[in-house]
Amino acid sequence: MSQTLNLHQTIALSPDVISQEVSGETVLLDLESENYFGLDEVGTRIWQLIKETNDLNTIYNTLLSEYEVSGERLQQDLTTLLTEIEGLGLIVLKEAA
Repeated sequence: MSQTLNLHQTIALSPDVISQEVSGETVLLDLESENYFGLDEVGTRIWQLIKETNDLNTIYNTLLSEYEVSGERLQQDLTTLLTEIEGLGLIVLKEAA
């Protein structure tokens, strides 16, 4: 994927999505489409951070300190996940004010 995430963006959770953590993973339900989605352990950590802060740069730096991963790889993985869940309508990425 050639697109990279702008770390100065903010993230808003869709009001139509509810989440429940089950055994270290998260199940998301989009009330509008009635579709379920699952997040693995790392995806669950990212979802937790999105709920704590809407600042993508803070989320990136927190994950960088918690996981043994290069900054480039983390940015690629975040871009992939966030682009996917944004496309599903689970979050909204916005340019920071």
